[in-house]
Amino acid sequence: MTGPLARDLMTPDVVTVPPETPVMAMARLLADRGISAVPVVDAEGKVLGIVTEADLIRRLAGEEDKPTSWFGSLFADPASQAERYARTHGVTARDLMTEKVVTVSPDTTAAHIAQMMEQQNIRRVVVVEGGKLKGIVSRADLLRALVAPPAAEGAELSDERIRRAVLAAMKKEPWTDTFYTMLEVKDGVVTFHGFRRSDAVQKALRVLAENVPGVKEVKDETQPMPVFIYGAA
Repeated sequence: MTGPLARDLMTPDVVTVPPETPVMAMARLLADRGISAVPVVDAEGKVLGIVTEADLIRRLAGEEDKPTSWFGSLFADPASQAERYARTHGVTARDLMTEKVVTVSPDTTAAHIAQMMEQQNIRRVVVVEGGKLKGIVSRADLLRALVAPPAAEGAELSDERIRRAVLAAMKKEPWTDTFYTMLEVKDGVVTFHGFRRSDAVQKALRVLAENVPGVKEVKDETQPMPVFIYGAA
């Protein structure tokens, strides 16, 4: 037994952006999708870099940067200053992205990924196969692997993989709400919790989940969205 692999832990169907994507478009994307990073890929799907919330915050904070004093400039590293200027004043994903992306293969073990994150002080790794992006494994994914019960021998799809597939499918649809609507999977049965915006949305969610391989049944235990929440949404 080698434990869970990257292919079991990763979030598939990752949202990506081309290098020409404007800064504000990326900020809206992360906020709307509730994600903390977005890979930058070229037309062939090759990963060029990654833009995180920290990069965007650094970009916004850069607007408040004060000029370095004459005395301080004597000891400053011009290369570092130039790099910071580009990342705090850039207007596209290419300007802001971190180019040195830590990647793993789908068969990399969770233990090795955890070791890499610890040693390199990073929050996520990118899963690639054949040079193409396959998914992302975050620290939260590793924590879920620790608390998830082991899959039964011979099981084709674990509950955790089904849960990830449903969640990934939800994030691709503009009418879903992964902030107020949560889900759990047990023995292939998907149960939705939280709040629902409308019966139409919940019907669509049921259809969406039923189309995910491995799902045996879908249960809806959501409650109507409270007025004070719905009005602020």
